[in-house]
Amino acid sequence: MKKKLNRKRRHALKQITLTSLGLPMIGQLKFYDSKNTNYLNQKNMKGNINHSVCKWCYSQIPLDQFARAVKSIGITGIDLIGPKEWSVLKKHGLSSSMCNGAEISLTEGWNDEQYHSTLVHSYLKHIDLVSDAGYKNLICFSGNRRNIDDEMGMVNCVQGLKKIIGHAEKKGVIIHMELLNSKVDHQDYMCDNSQWGFELCRRIGSSNFKLLYDIYHMQINEGDVIRTINENHEFIGHYHTAGVPGRNEIDQTQELFYPAIMKAIVATGFKGYVAQEFIPKNNEPIQSLENAIQICDV
Repeated sequence: MKKKLNRKRRHALKQITLTSLGLPMIGQLKFYDSKNTNYLNQKNMKGNINHSVCKWCYSQIPLDQFARAVKSIGITGIDLIGPKEWSVLKKHGLSSSMCNGAEISLTEGWNDEQYHSTLVHSYLKHIDLVSDAGYKNLICFSGNRRNIDDEMGMVNCVQGLKKIIGHAEKKGVIIHMELLNSKVDHQDYMCDNSQWGFELCRRIGSSNFKLLYDIYHMQINEGDVIRTINENHEFIGHYHTAGVPGRNEIDQTQELFYPAIMKAIVATGFKGYVAQEFIPKNNEPIQSLENAIQICDV
């Protein structure tokens, strides 16, 4: 009886939370179970957003099981998966929505000439791999400043990236540089503000180079998320989400109202992916993911 009451209480609390966000309940939910692997087949997805998710946030779940879970929710891609694991995604009909593996690291990037020869060789190779696999998005990073001023770092990025961007255009691959905050998570990272990133896009001058606009990171470093998206959406090719503060669930404990942000993204005509990149605190992480998808599916 006690367990039954607790289930009813959790269901009621979930309904109150979703109702307060202006979202309908979709009935009793089933979530990831490591012994039984049953999942909800979520219906009535609106189709305005291509939903994806970053696997690293769910490291405790094997990729094959995770792929089955996210596919049943209505997610169509998984971010930050490299060539060695693409076969698992293909098995489940999922896209590698943001490919990785070409980079050296987040801190050693295109803003420093000493890394250019390594990066050019690696990216030319991975552009071919991404294209041959039928994918189109490949991540890159500016790297840390290391006493390089922002203008010189930008000049270096342009110089290096122009050595690969022609091949990316030929192969139909888009190179995305991720915006990261330097205030909390990635101290000294150069591409830590959207205006620097947008200017980099202008100087490179190719539709095959865009920014990965991480809403969590940019809320921390600069805020003004919706206006920034509205005014510069042509330079944004991919989005990441997470709750602020804490990088945890998208819910009422954090300061961003994601339904409004998602509506602003849809209004720009965006056709790329929006990937959940929060670290679940809930001991049922797939439940947290499903809740986030429901909130963001505007």
